[in-house]
Amino acid sequence: MALLFQPWKLKGLEIKNRIMMSPMCQYSVWAEDGAPNDWHFVHYISRAVGGVGLVMMEMTDVVPDGRITVNDLGIWSDRQIDAFRRIIDQVHQYDAKVGIQLAHAGRKAESESLRPEAPSAIRFSPRYRVPHALTGDEIKGLIDAFAAGARRACEAGVDTLELHGAHGYLLQQFMSPLSNQRDDEWGEYTKFPTEVIRAVRSAIPGSMPLAMRVSAVEYDPKGYTFEQLVEMAKVFHQAGVDLFDVSSGGNAPIVPDPIYPGYHVPYGATIRREVGVPVIAVGILEDPHLAESVLQQGQADIIALARGLLRDPYWPNTAAMALDGTVQVPKQYYRAFKKSFLGLRQD
Repeated sequence: MALLFQPWKLKGLEIKNRIMMSPMCQYSVWAEDGAPNDWHFVHYISRAVGGVGLVMMEMTDVVPDGRITVNDLGIWSDRQIDAFRRIIDQVHQYDAKVGIQLAHAGRKAESESLRPEAPSAIRFSPRYRVPHALTGDEIKGLIDAFAAGARRACEAGVDTLELHGAHGYLLQQFMSPLSNQRDDEWGEYTKFPTEVIRAVRSAIPGSMPLAMRVSAVEYDPKGYTFEQLVEMAKVFHQAGVDLFDVSSGGNAPIVPDPIYPGYHVPYGATIRREVGVPVIAVGILEDPHLAESVLQQGQADIIALARGLLRDPYWPNTAAMALDGTVQVPKQYYRAFKKSFLGLRQD
Protein backbone atom coordinates (compact mmCIF):
# COMPACT_ATOMS: atom_id res chain seq x y z
CA MET A 1 0.00 0.00 0.00
CA ALA A 2 1.20 3.50 -0.80
CA LEU A 3 2.47 5.46 2.20
CA LEU A 4 -0.23 8.05 1.46
CA PHE A 5 -2.83 5.48 2.54
CA GLN A 6 -1.14 4.11 5.61
CA PRO A 7 -2.45 5.10 9.05
CA TRP A 8 -0.65 7.78 11.06
CA LYS A 9 -0.66 8.44 14.78
CA LEU A 10 0.39 11.39 16.94
CA LYS A 11 -0.43 11.32 20.64
CA GLY A 12 -4.12 10.41 20.89
CA LEU A 13 -4.88 11.18 17.24
CA GLU A 14 -4.88 8.33 14.74
CA ILE A 15 -5.95 8.92 11.14
CA LYS A 16 -6.65 6.26 8.55
CA ASN A 17 -4.44 7.87 5.88
CA ARG A 18 -2.05 10.80 5.42
CA ILE A 19 -4.51 13.09 3.59
CA MET A 20 -5.78 16.27 5.22
CA MET A 21 -8.40 18.66 3.95
CA SER A 22 -6.68 22.02 4.29
CA PRO A 23 -8.65 24.77 6.08
CA MET A 24 -10.30 27.06 3.52
CA CYS A 25 -12.59 29.99 4.37
CA GLN A 26 -15.98 29.61 2.72
CA TYR A 27 -17.25 33.17 3.28
CA SER A 28 -20.70 31.61 3.31
CA VAL A 29 -23.45 34.22 3.04
CA TRP A 30 -25.69 31.89 5.03
CA ALA A 31 -23.41 31.85 8.08
CA GLU A 32 -25.37 33.32 10.99
CA ASP A 33 -23.39 34.93 13.77
CA GLY A 34 -20.41 32.68 13.19
CA ALA A 35 -22.17 29.32 13.35
CA PRO A 36 -21.66 26.78 10.54
CA ASN A 37 -24.76 25.93 8.51
CA ASP A 38 -26.02 23.50 5.87
CA TRP A 39 -23.43 24.68 3.33
CA HIS A 40 -20.62 23.80 5.73
CA PHE A 41 -22.32 20.51 6.62
CA VAL A 42 -22.39 19.34 2.98
CA HIS A 43 -18.94 20.80 2.27
CA TYR A 44 -17.17 18.89 5.03
CA ILE A 45 -19.19 15.68 4.95
CA SER A 46 -18.52 15.34 1.21
CA ARG A 47 -14.77 15.22 1.83
CA ALA A 48 -15.19 12.72 4.65
CA VAL A 49 -17.24 10.50 2.33
CA GLY A 50 -14.53 11.04 -0.29
CA GLY A 51 -11.90 9.41 1.88
CA VAL A 52 -9.98 12.23 3.58
CA GLY A 53 -8.31 11.08 6.79
CA LEU A 54 -8.34 14.44 8.57
CA VAL A 55 -10.77 17.30 7.92
CA MET A 56 -9.38 20.60 9.17
CA MET A 57 -12.29 23.00 9.35
CA GLU A 58 -11.73 26.52 8.09
CA MET A 59 -10.38 29.55 9.94
CA THR A 60 -12.71 29.93 12.91
CA ASP A 61 -12.40 33.15 14.85
CA VAL A 62 -12.27 33.45 18.62
CA VAL A 63 -13.91 36.91 18.83
CA PRO A 64 -16.43 38.63 16.51
CA ASP A 65 -13.93 41.30 15.38
CA GLY A 66 -11.46 38.53 14.60
CA ARG A 67 -13.28 37.61 11.41
CA ILE A 68 -12.14 38.56 7.91
CA THR A 69 -15.76 39.09 6.90
CA VAL A 70 -19.08 38.84 8.71
CA ASN A 71 -19.73 35.61 6.77
CA ASP A 72 -16.92 33.74 8.50
CA LEU A 73 -17.14 31.10 11.20
CA GLY A 74 -16.62 31.86 14.86
CA ILE A 75 -16.40 30.04 18.16
CA TRP A 76 -16.69 32.89 20.65
CA SER A 77 -20.00 31.71 22.15
CA ASP A 78 -21.33 28.50 23.66
CA ARG A 79 -24.34 28.97 21.37
CA GLN A 80 -22.13 27.99 18.42
CA ILE A 81 -21.07 24.62 19.83
CA ASP A 82 -24.06 22.56 18.67
CA ALA A 83 -23.66 23.66 15.04
CA PHE A 84 -20.05 22.50 15.05
CA ARG A 85 -20.95 19.28 16.85
CA ARG A 86 -23.53 18.43 14.17
CA ILE A 87 -20.80 18.47 11.49
CA ILE A 88 -18.12 16.80 13.59
CA ASP A 89 -20.37 13.91 14.63
CA GLN A 90 -21.26 13.22 11.01
CA VAL A 91 -17.66 13.42 9.78
CA HIS A 92 -16.80 10.80 12.39
CA GLN A 93 -19.44 8.50 10.89
CA TYR A 94 -17.23 8.16 7.81
CA ASP A 95 -14.07 7.21 9.73
CA ALA A 96 -12.47 10.64 9.36
CA LYS A 97 -11.04 12.81 12.12
CA VAL A 98 -11.75 16.51 12.55
CA GLY A 99 -9.90 19.61 13.64
CA ILE A 100 -10.78 23.30 13.78
CA GLN A 101 -8.35 26.06 12.87
CA LEU A 102 -8.55 28.76 15.56
CA ALA A 103 -7.68 32.25 14.42
CA HIS A 104 -8.02 36.02 14.51
CA ALA A 105 -7.75 38.12 11.34
CA GLY A 106 -6.17 41.11 13.06
CA ARG A 107 -5.50 43.96 10.66
CA LYS A 108 -6.94 41.95 7.74
CA ALA A 109 -10.57 42.32 8.87
CA GLU A 110 -12.43 43.51 5.77
CA SER A 111 -16.11 44.04 6.62
CA GLU A 112 -16.85 47.63 7.63
CA SER A 113 -18.75 46.49 10.72
CA LEU A 114 -15.64 44.74 12.07
CA ARG A 115 -12.83 46.57 13.83
CA PRO A 116 -9.35 45.69 12.54
CA GLU A 117 -6.88 45.36 15.41
CA ALA A 118 -3.20 44.54 15.42
CA PRO A 119 0.04 44.77 17.37
CA SER A 120 0.71 48.19 15.84
CA ALA A 121 -1.37 50.72 13.92
CA ILE A 122 0.06 49.69 10.54
CA ARG A 123 -2.36 48.77 7.78
CA PHE A 124 -1.76 45.77 5.56
CA SER A 125 -2.02 47.72 2.30
CA PRO A 126 -3.62 50.96 1.05
CA ARG A 127 -6.94 49.20 0.46
CA TYR A 128 -7.16 48.13 4.12
CA ARG A 129 -8.03 50.31 7.12
CA VAL A 130 -5.49 51.37 9.72
CA PRO A 131 -5.95 48.91 12.61
CA HIS A 132 -6.42 49.71 16.26
CA ALA A 133 -3.20 49.06 18.18
CA LEU A 134 -4.10 46.56 20.89
CA THR A 135 -3.52 47.51 24.51
CA GLY A 136 -1.84 45.13 26.92
CA ASP A 137 -5.15 44.29 28.58
CA GLU A 138 -6.79 43.67 25.19
CA ILE A 139 -3.97 41.30 24.25
CA LYS A 140 -4.48 39.34 27.47
CA GLY A 141 -8.19 39.19 26.71
CA LEU A 142 -7.47 37.67 23.29
CA ILE A 143 -5.25 35.03 24.84
CA ASP A 144 -8.19 34.07 27.06
CA ALA A 145 -10.46 34.07 23.99
CA PHE A 146 -8.23 31.55 22.21
CA ALA A 147 -8.34 29.28 25.27
CA ALA A 148 -12.15 29.61 25.48
CA GLY A 149 -12.46 28.82 21.77
CA ALA A 150 -10.33 25.71 22.27
CA ARG A 151 -12.55 24.59 25.13
CA ARG A 152 -15.68 25.00 22.99
CA ALA A 153 -14.07 23.10 20.12
CA CYS A 154 -13.34 20.23 22.48
CA GLU A 155 -16.94 20.27 23.68
CA ALA A 156 -18.01 20.03 20.05
CA GLY A 157 -15.92 16.86 19.68
CA VAL A 158 -12.78 17.78 17.74
CA ASP A 159 -9.86 15.37 17.54
CA THR A 160 -7.22 18.08 17.15
CA LEU A 161 -6.81 21.84 16.81
CA GLU A 162 -4.70 24.10 14.62
CA LEU A 163 -3.61 27.65 15.44
CA HIS A 164 -3.43 29.95 12.43
CA GLY A 165 -0.05 31.61 12.63
CA ALA A 166 0.26 32.25 8.89
CA HIS A 167 -1.13 34.20 5.93
CA GLY A 168 -0.86 37.57 7.65
CA TYR A 169 -3.38 37.02 10.43
CA LEU A 170 -2.97 38.12 14.03
CA LEU A 171 -0.52 35.52 15.34
CA GLN A 172 1.81 36.12 12.39
CA GLN A 173 1.34 39.88 12.75
CA PHE A 174 2.91 39.64 16.22
CA MET A 175 5.75 37.52 14.78
CA SER A 176 6.83 40.03 12.14
CA PRO A 177 8.64 43.37 12.08
CA LEU A 178 6.33 44.31 9.21
CA SER A 179 3.39 44.54 11.59
CA ASN A 180 4.78 44.47 15.14
CA GLN A 181 6.70 47.61 16.01
CA ARG A 182 5.80 47.76 19.70
CA ASP A 183 8.25 48.86 22.38
CA ASP A 184 6.63 46.95 25.25
CA GLU A 185 6.85 43.25 26.21
CA TRP A 186 4.51 42.32 23.34
CA GLY A 187 7.05 43.63 20.85
CA GLU A 188 9.02 40.42 21.38
CA TYR A 189 8.02 38.44 18.30
CA THR A 190 7.34 35.08 19.93
CA LYS A 191 5.62 36.28 23.11
CA PHE A 192 1.99 36.57 22.02
CA PRO A 193 1.94 33.32 19.99
CA THR A 194 3.68 31.51 22.85
CA GLU A 195 1.15 32.74 25.39
CA VAL A 196 -1.69 31.68 23.07
CA ILE A 197 -0.13 28.24 22.64
CA ARG A 198 0.23 27.77 26.39
CA ALA A 199 -3.33 28.93 27.06
CA VAL A 200 -4.78 26.63 24.39
CA ARG A 201 -2.60 23.74 25.53
CA SER A 202 -3.96 24.14 29.07
CA ALA A 203 -7.56 24.10 27.76
CA ILE A 204 -7.35 20.83 25.79
CA PRO A 205 -6.60 17.23 26.78
CA GLY A 206 -2.93 16.32 27.08
CA SER A 207 -3.49 13.51 24.56
CA MET A 208 -4.73 15.93 21.89
CA PRO A 209 -2.04 17.09 19.45
CA LEU A 210 -1.87 20.82 18.76
CA ALA A 211 -0.92 21.95 15.26
CA MET A 212 0.17 25.38 14.10
CA ARG A 213 0.13 26.77 10.57
CA VAL A 214 3.10 29.02 9.89
CA SER A 215 4.29 31.05 6.92
CA ALA A 216 7.86 29.98 6.22
CA VAL A 217 8.75 33.28 4.54
CA GLU A 218 7.06 36.66 4.07
CA TYR A 219 8.42 37.54 0.57
CA ASP A 220 9.35 40.99 1.85
CA PRO A 221 12.99 41.81 2.71
CA LYS A 222 11.78 43.77 5.75
CA GLY A 223 9.97 40.75 7.16
CA TYR A 224 11.39 37.78 9.02
CA THR A 225 13.68 35.31 7.27
CA PHE A 226 13.14 31.57 7.05
CA GLU A 227 16.02 31.04 9.44
CA GLN A 228 14.28 33.28 11.98
CA LEU A 229 11.02 31.39 11.47
CA VAL A 230 12.78 28.10 12.21
CA GLU A 231 14.03 29.54 15.51
CA MET A 232 10.51 30.76 16.34
CA ALA A 233 9.15 27.30 15.55
CA LYS A 234 11.55 25.84 18.11
CA VAL A 235 10.11 28.20 20.74
CA PHE A 236 6.54 27.31 19.76
CA HIS A 237 7.32 23.59 19.91
CA GLN A 238 8.69 24.00 23.44
CA ALA A 239 5.50 25.86 24.39
CA GLY A 240 3.27 22.99 23.23
CA VAL A 241 2.97 22.76 19.42
CA ASP A 242 3.20 19.13 18.26
CA LEU A 243 2.84 19.55 14.50
CA PHE A 244 3.58 22.34 12.01
CA ASP A 245 1.51 23.05 8.89
CA VAL A 246 3.96 24.90 6.64
CA SER A 247 2.74 27.48 4.13
CA SER A 248 4.11 30.93 3.22
CA GLY A 249 3.35 34.61 2.71
CA GLY A 250 0.29 36.64 3.54
CA ASN A 251 1.67 39.38 5.78
CA ALA A 252 2.76 41.58 2.88
CA PRO A 253 0.88 42.31 -0.37
CA ILE A 254 3.43 40.33 -2.37
CA VAL A 255 2.69 37.17 -4.36
CA PRO A 256 5.51 34.60 -4.70
CA ASP A 257 6.77 34.02 -8.22
CA PRO A 258 6.96 31.39 -9.49
CA ILE A 259 4.40 29.16 -7.81
CA TYR A 260 4.88 25.51 -8.70
CA PRO A 261 3.77 22.11 -7.34
CA GLY A 262 5.41 21.45 -4.00
CA TYR A 263 6.96 24.90 -3.61
CA HIS A 264 6.45 24.86 0.18
CA VAL A 265 7.83 21.35 0.68
CA PRO A 266 11.52 22.25 1.23
CA TYR A 267 10.55 24.66 4.01
CA GLY A 268 8.50 22.01 5.78
CA ALA A 269 11.25 19.42 5.36
CA THR A 270 13.75 21.76 7.00
CA ILE A 271 11.43 22.47 9.94
CA ARG A 272 10.82 18.73 10.31
CA ARG A 273 14.56 18.13 10.51
CA GLU A 274 15.67 21.18 12.50
CA VAL A 275 12.82 21.33 15.02
CA GLY A 276 12.30 17.58 15.26
CA VAL A 277 8.53 17.58 14.83
CA PRO A 278 6.10 16.16 12.27
CA VAL A 279 4.97 18.53 9.50
CA ILE A 280 2.06 18.92 7.14
CA ALA A 281 3.00 19.72 3.54
CA VAL A 282 0.75 21.96 1.47
CA GLY A 283 0.92 23.74 -1.88
CA ILE A 284 -0.31 22.27 -5.20
CA LEU A 285 0.23 18.66 -4.19
CA GLU A 286 -2.74 17.08 -5.97
CA ASP A 287 -0.56 14.94 -8.27
CA PRO A 288 -0.76 11.61 -6.39
CA HIS A 289 2.77 10.64 -7.39
CA LEU A 290 4.18 13.94 -6.11
CA ALA A 291 2.26 13.60 -2.83
CA GLU A 292 3.55 10.05 -2.38
CA SER A 293 7.11 11.12 -3.21
CA VAL A 294 7.07 13.84 -0.53
CA LEU A 295 6.12 11.22 2.07
CA GLN A 296 8.53 8.59 0.79
CA GLN A 297 11.43 11.04 0.96
CA GLY A 298 10.62 11.92 4.56
CA GLN A 299 9.88 15.56 3.74
CA ALA A 300 6.49 15.56 5.49
CA ASP A 301 4.15 13.33 7.47
CA ILE A 302 0.77 14.50 6.13
CA ILE A 303 -0.28 15.89 2.75
CA ALA A 304 -2.81 18.75 2.86
CA LEU A 305 -4.94 19.62 -0.15
CA ALA A 306 -6.99 22.77 -0.58
CA ARG A 307 -8.07 23.70 -4.12
CA GLY A 308 -7.49 20.13 -5.27
CA LEU A 309 -10.23 18.94 -2.91
CA LEU A 310 -12.53 21.75 -4.01
CA ARG A 311 -12.21 20.46 -7.56
CA ASP A 312 -12.49 16.81 -6.60
CA PRO A 313 -14.06 15.94 -3.22
CA TYR A 314 -13.15 12.30 -3.93
CA TRP A 315 -9.47 12.94 -4.64
CA PRO A 316 -8.33 10.26 -2.17
CA ASN A 317 -10.00 7.64 -4.35
CA THR A 318 -8.48 9.11 -7.51
CA ALA A 319 -5.08 9.00 -5.84
CA ALA A 320 -5.59 5.46 -4.55
CA MET A 321 -6.32 4.14 -8.04
CA ALA A 322 -3.34 6.01 -9.48
CA LEU A 323 -1.04 4.55 -6.82
CA ASP A 324 -2.58 1.04 -6.83
CA GLY A 325 -3.92 1.56 -3.35
CA THR A 326 -7.22 0.55 -1.81
CA VAL A 327 -10.04 3.08 -2.01
CA GLN A 328 -11.78 3.92 1.25
CA VAL A 329 -15.41 4.61 0.42
CA PRO A 330 -18.75 3.91 2.10
CA LYS A 331 -20.29 0.62 1.00
CA GLN A 332 -23.04 2.52 -0.81
CA TYR A 333 -20.39 3.47 -3.43
CA TYR A 334 -18.79 0.04 -3.86
CA ARG A 335 -20.46 -0.55 -7.21
CA ALA A 336 -18.36 2.26 -8.74
CA PHE A 337 -15.06 0.43 -8.18
CA LYS A 338 -13.42 -2.83 -9.10
CA LYS A 339 -13.28 -5.31 -6.26
CA SER A 340 -9.48 -5.13 -6.29
CA PHE A 341 -9.62 -1.43 -5.42
CA LEU A 342 -11.95 -2.18 -2.53
CA GLY A 343 -9.65 -4.83 -1.10
CA LEU A 344 -12.34 -7.46 -1.75
CA ARG A 345 -11.90 -10.96 -3.12
CA GLN A 346 -12.49 -11.36 -6.84
CA ASP A 347 -14.44 -14.64 -6.56
